[in-house]
Amino acid sequence: MSAETGVIHDIGYRRYTGRRLGRAQIVRALYWHSLRSAFGIGRGAKAKIVPVITFVVICLPAVANAVAVARGNARIVPYDTYTFQLRVVVMIIYIAAQAPELVSRDLRSHVLPLYFCRPLRRLDYPLAKLAAFITACLAMIEIPLLLLYLGTVAQSHGGSAIWQQTRALIPGLLVGLMWAVLLAAIGLALASLSGRRAYATGAIAIYFFLTWILSGILISVTQRNVVHVVAPPPGAPPGPPGAPGPHKFEVVTQVATTSAHLSGLVSPFTTLDGVRQWLGGTSPGPVPGVGHYGPLYGAMLLVLLAASLGGLAARYRKAGAA
Repeated sequence: MSAETGVIHDIGYRRYTGRRLGRAQIVRALYWHSLRSAFGIGRGAKAKIVPVITFVVICLPAVANAVAVARGNARIVPYDTYTFQLRVVVMIIYIAAQAPELVSRDLRSHVLPLYFCRPLRRLDYPLAKLAAFITACLAMIEIPLLLLYLGTVAQSHGGSAIWQQTRALIPGLLVGLMWAVLLAAIGLALASLSGRRAYATGAIAIYFFLTWILSGILISVTQRNVVHVVAPPPGAPPGPPGAPGPHKFEVVTQVATTSAHLSGLVSPFTTLDGVRQWLGGTSPGPVPGVGHYGPLYGAMLLVLLAASLGGLAARYRKAGAA
């Protein structure tokens, strides 16, 4: 186009004259958006189905406990283990459904270069996502504990009873924090491997379910059965004809072996329970005691966390450069 025929058209665009926000505000906005996405807020009703259902289900034991306490019974749900099996199933479903919602969509849409063209460092993106998902997992784990606590203390009489419940609640909250950090890190690391949500959901569900089931099987088959002969109580009927005296009873108990103690290292869930027992937890869990193997469970927890965080950072360092 020549200079004589060129025309500049004013189509109405205006320059931005407002305050330009920096890196901290971008990370904060990304965190808040990710936290809302973890619960389906700001999206359609379909996106809220899994968060709402899983949250309601995990709160049911706390509600049932409140009803039982109101009828004069003692607290039936422990704080540190809550309902272990139910918590495992609910968290697997929630993480498998919501972790890809936070990261897989951006990978599939190839919008990461738009994030990194701002004053945002490459590790800021996964850290904001991780912080948001840890917060979401904390809400899923800790809110039922708080409901359990409030339902119990509402029927307690005297400051000593309330203080006793508070002292029992604090370790449960710390265990919940440990769960949220590890599971959120593993879930996001696995979800970031694929931009396809179905693949990411399958990878998370398969890893968590298979390791959990395998750990339970190994714990069961590696325990040793011990038979104890128990003398009959006074007045017991006589034994079979020809037997000297009353019939004796045999009681079979399972004794944990070294393999049973170490089988919990296979799954993140049993690893978390082993660390809980090592740190002083008294409620029974799926791991039949860790004994002097507690430091191994602590080391495994750190290994899983470091591997997840390292994998997440490496994935987004590569994705940011693409």
